[in-house]
Amino acid sequence: MEEVLTNLFRIEIPLPGSPLKSLNSYVIKAPQRNLIIDTGMNRKECLAAMEAGLQELGVDLEKTDFFITHMHADHFGLVARLVTDTSTVYFNRPDAEAVEGWSGWESMLDYAGRNGFPEDELRAALHNHPGYKYSPERVPKLTILEDGDAVIYGDYRFTCVQTPGHTRGHMCLYEPAGKVLVCGDHILHDITPNIQCWSGKENPLKSYLESLDKVYELEVDLALPGHRSLFRNCKERIDELKRHHQERADEVLSILGKDAKHAFQVASEMTWDIVCESWGRFPVAQKWFATGEAIAHLIYLEAKGMVFRLGDEKTITYSLNSA
Repeated sequence: MEEVLTNLFRIEIPLPGSPLKSLNSYVIKAPQRNLIIDTGMNRKECLAAMEAGLQELGVDLEKTDFFITHMHADHFGLVARLVTDTSTVYFNRPDAEAVEGWSGWESMLDYAGRNGFPEDELRAALHNHPGYKYSPERVPKLTILEDGDAVIYGDYRFTCVQTPGHTRGHMCLYEPAGKVLVCGDHILHDITPNIQCWSGKENPLKSYLESLDKVYELEVDLALPGHRSLFRNCKERIDELKRHHQERADEVLSILGKDAKHAFQVASEMTWDIVCESWGRFPVAQKWFATGEAIAHLIYLEAKGMVFRLGDEKTITYSLNSA
């Protein structure tokens, strides 16, 4: 636990077995009401670390509210075990609609299968997915915030900045007086946020790149990300992330070459920062994330007219647009 700014603290919540290693949960202590930003997964290790940090800070949960940047289990999973009858849980509308209207994983599994994910690995991918294992048992009452809304605690007056891409409704908090950006998983310093797609109706990479441009316009002296180290070079990091996705898109085009391929095949030939002898030895959960990212890039390229999609009820493949 560390004090990042006056009355703004970071508690590192461990994420055992995850490449992310830990979650940064931020706590603002204020005379009337405290605010916790993001919580960790719904698992005992996360709860123990959170309780220890809050005890050290002397935070009373009866006088504490929550802001959750997005719906993923490492941010949203623990909140239901921390809320009290007096708590307000702030959330964005698109992610709230997703979690409140959740109808199960079957549609995602079906779409993954159509994109080439092997049938014999689908259930293993599901059972190893953190969202499947560590989501909250219930969804607490959510208070919806919109882009531009204010969140005021103590001396901090944040403005909500909607940044879709990582999820449909991902939301950052910007404090213009201190030039501080609480950026969740929108911008990370030493790892790249995973942009996945599990629906042919969305273009999350396009949304993500537009959100990067939106945040680029903000004056940021200190960025408080959801994982790993804090950083100050926000504009430089945004430029790096945009170059990364352009290189990824170019790599996908090169992989397609002259042959039609489904997303799982494309993912198997992409470059990943995982120490593994071969794609076959990738952890199945990482194959899932990699395939989702491949789909996101393929749909992005399709929208730009650089690839086209061929599909029937069983299989979706992509080819270069020779025109």
